[in-house]
This record gives sequence, C-alpha cells and structure tokens, in this order.
Amino acid sequence: MATGNATAAATGTAPRRRAVLAVAVALLLVATVPLVFRAAGADGVTPVPQLLAFLPWLLVPAGLALALSFAARWRPGLFWAAAVLLGLAAFVPPYGDDAPASHGAPLTRLRVLTANLEFGRATDGLLAALRRERPDLVAVQECDPRRCATALDSPAVRAAYPFRLLAGYGASEGSAVLSRFPLRPDGAVAGELAMPRAAVTVSGHRLRFQVAHPMPPLPASLHTWRSELGRLRDLAASRSTEPLIVAGDFNSSQDHAAFRAVLDAGLRDSARRAGRPRTPSWPARTTPVLGAQIDHVLVSDALCPRAARFLDLPDTDHRALLVDLEMHAAR
Repeated sequence: MATGNATAAATGTAPRRRAVLAVAVALLLVATVPLVFRAAGADGVTPVPQLLAFLPWLLVPAGLALALSFAARWRPGLFWAAAVLLGLAAFVPPYGDDAPASHGAPLTRLRVLTANLEFGRATDGLLAALRRERPDLVAVQECDPRRCATALDSPAVRAAYPFRLLAGYGASEGSAVLSRFPLRPDGAVAGELAMPRAAVTVSGHRLRFQVAHPMPPLPASLHTWRSELGRLRDLAASRSTEPLIVAGDFNSSQDHAAFRAVLDAGLRDSARRAGRPRTPSWPARTTPVLGAQIDHVLVSDALCPRAARFLDLPDTDHRALLVDLEMHAAR
C-alpha cells in the first residue's frame, strides 16, 4: 500500500513539475530573446522592438522564472535565469556619457516643452501647461486641425507665442512649433508624420529646433520606423555649427539601437543629463509605475540641460516633457 501511494504521488507530481518547467521556459524566452538583440545592438523584428521598449521590466519574468526553477529544482533553469537577470541588470543604467564639464557662463537660457496630444485630445491640457510653465519653445505632435491648430491660432496663444510653424494634416500627422523668439522654416525631416524644423534666434543666437515624430514600431511599419530614426540620426550627424534641439515623441527608448544611433551621432538626452533617466512617459495610464521613456529632448553639446520634469496632461497617452537649458558658445 505504501509503495502504491508513493507511486501515485510521483505520478501526480510529474505533470505539475512539467507545467512549472514549461512556464519557466516561456518566461525565460520572453526575457532572453530581447536581451540577445540588445546585446547585439539590433532591434530585430516583431515582437522584439516592442519588448525592448520595456527592457527593465523584463527583470520581472526573469525573476519569476528563477523562483520557478528553484521550486522545481531545475538546475539549468537556475543558471539560465541568473544569467538573464545579470544581463538585463547590465543594460538598466542610463545610456550615454556622463554630464560634461562646465562650459562657463551661459549665453542665454531657455525652456523647452514637448507634448504629444493624442489626436489633439489634450489641447486644453497643453494650453494650461503653456500658461503655467511658460516654455520658450514648444514642440507639439498629433496637433489636429480642428482642435489643436484652431486653439494655437487664438489671440491669447498668439500673444504669448507670436512665432509658430504648423505642418501636416490629420489628427496624427499634424505637428507644430511655438516660439517666443523669431523663427523661420528650415526644412523638415521626411516622414509619414510631420517633422518640421525651425531656425530660431534666441537673444541674438541662432539654433535649429527639430520636431521628432517617427512612426511607431508596429509590425507593419518597422522599416519606416527605422528609416525615419535614421534620418534624424543623419540630421544629428550633419555637423552644423549651430546648436540643435530635437524634441518630440521618438517612439523609441534607449534600448532601441535605432535611437542609440541618434545619440551616438552627437546628441545628448536632456532627461538623462538632468537626472531623470528612464522616467516613463508612455503609456500615461500606467506611468510612472510602468512604462517607457519614448518622449525626449535631445540637444547638441552647446546646450546644457539643467532641469527636466515630466508633466501629466489629461486626455493623452503621453506625458509631456519640460526641460530648462543653458546655451553656451559652440566648441
């Protein structure tokens, strides 16, 4: 009888152990595949780019897999999970070099705001932020013609921001630049969504202000996403002597190789330099607990970030980003 009970217990335990091992393997694959692409400096194909956006959060399935492997006494799983956890931890620190040495006294200071309005729905929230925060330069994405463009043309906004640039049509394609300083159109980065550029004169000093809004890395638009980020990289690498700001919804994080290439071309992430690396900006419903930082203000070396804040605007899936900058003489 005792032998029969032991056999029955073993028979019942085996399926449960197999189920636990199957779950552990699935969790490890979810974490391992994007980790391999991150280590290789590539973005891969769906679902890798989507998982890379949340790379730090992959520590959770890897940790669960470690616990399940321990419970099932699966030694290979323990080593596999430990290796994945160490690999993920190595990529969690913010990407890029440390803050540079002081440039000396600044030529001027300015405040920059970027906001994705989600088809114009957050127009009222943007207007409230403009009144409250008083940024000098504003990059707006998803500025629809009915709500956003009409509101930006109101007397109150024109009085505060007499210089502006509107581009694109439709709820998602439209973009805008608002400025307290004189500006003129300075071309655009080609893309499915409007990415205009303005030449701005700030206290007698010229800079280029580029709106960024590449397509998201959806399965059907991965090639477009890479190509448009590549064009932003080419702009950063153009080596113009004028300071450059590229602000907007990049639809990419520091764990995407295509975005790191933009940084490597000579730009710095203001949030990272101001002590706010990896602060989630999307999706707004789960931030700041869960999310990815895909909204950025990137600057060339002549611009030094001093402070950065992420603002919650109602009715949009993005948080806005407000950055205080100092402009120094180009070196």
